[in-house]
Amino acid sequence: MSNVVVLDNGGGFIKAGQGGERNPAVVIPNCLYRPLTSKKFLHPTTTFSSSPDDLTSAAIRRPIDRGYLINPDLQRDIWSHLFTSLLHVTPSSSSLLLTEPLFSLPSIQRSTDELVFEDFGFSSLVVADSPSLVHLYETSCRPCGLVSEAQCSLVVDCGFSFTQAAPVFQNITLNYGVKRIDLGGKALTNYLKELVSYRAINVMDETLLMDDVKEKLCFVSLDVERDLQFARKHGKDNLFRCTYVLPDGVTHTKGYVKDPEAAKRHLALTDGASSSEAIETKNETDQLGVMDKTAERKRVDLTKNEFDLTNERFLVPEMIFQPADLGMNEAGLAECIVRAVNACHPYLHPVLYQSIILTGGSTLFPRFVERLEKDLRPLVPDDYQVNITTQEDPILGVWRGGSLLASSPDYELMRVTKAEYEELGSARCRRRFFR
Repeated sequence: MSNVVVLDNGGGFIKAGQGGERNPAVVIPNCLYRPLTSKKFLHPTTTFSSSPDDLTSAAIRRPIDRGYLINPDLQRDIWSHLFTSLLHVTPSSSSLLLTEPLFSLPSIQRSTDELVFEDFGFSSLVVADSPSLVHLYETSCRPCGLVSEAQCSLVVDCGFSFTQAAPVFQNITLNYGVKRIDLGGKALTNYLKELVSYRAINVMDETLLMDDVKEKLCFVSLDVERDLQFARKHGKDNLFRCTYVLPDGVTHTKGYVKDPEAAKRHLALTDGASSSEAIETKNETDQLGVMDKTAERKRVDLTKNEFDLTNERFLVPEMIFQPADLGMNEAGLAECIVRAVNACHPYLHPVLYQSIILTGGSTLFPRFVERLEKDLRPLVPDDYQVNITTQEDPILGVWRGGSLLASSPDYELMRVTKAEYEELGSARCRRRFFR
């Protein structure tokens, strides 16, 4: 099949393009949005960060919740715009490779199949899960690495809707070993909205704005107790304090960080640094001119609506590692990984710990890998090595694996044609996907 559309249908973003390509042709939010200036919901044609529109207090409708399709009609509307206006493909002469979360209910699978075959009329369909596609892409990138030689890896996906650790063996996800945390980028943004609304200004309706704040200013702490002490300090002694300026709808329609260089001062802190060492580090950065921006700050209109962030910057990503501290009945990421490994055969344990692959947008927080390794090392036997690999692009990794699968000879054996779907039905056809 020469014309294969690869569609990574995530809860946050849709990545779509032709199979065999390096990058997707289209990356758009998987939602409809309604700005305050509009009376109807609109289709995004690009990412919100690149959009010139004023998205202050924009309403959002999403077809996916917690990773699963809950509104097929809304998803049909989004896909229709995607295939006709953005990709310009003819479904009747194309095959579709679609990503789907593990453990989808049969009713959701039937709804998906109806969308693909009955509403859009694709000639054939292949459904794949994200861990197997990430594993496939990593084996192609490192043909001489451990993942390729052992054909085994542990894929940790920290996405928009949830976080999961999934062992993969010979390109097949071991479902009995998959462990999931119901925390993702959406939950982190909601928590940040609550913190800022309680301490500074009401931003509960500013989902898109707080997404931008989270991506630009949040980071993972290597020593939470030490950083909480620094966050209590005043003035220049507080390495974490930074200011975010809200859009005013006149001179600028996007929020921005008031002093980007000062917002990066926390990167000078090292793991295990004492208070005196951290103060010395602060003085060095001050001497380098990080804080010497008086003239530039004077140009900023201080009457603009803005708020300060301190410990919120690292308490929000801390949810992934210690959700119990926030009253959530969930295991942390390190414990989730250990449980996923222990569910597999003991012979696989050392290989899985040496081939941990991180994917998903939430892994882009600064120092995410260092913190995960620090939490994971005490839980792993001493004679096992821990090796954590981050994908070249954690957001596009799943799609690139699907693009490789679409251009491989195995694709023809996996696909279900429309005629087979009409004859056998959804349940029988799904057995071909090893799910």
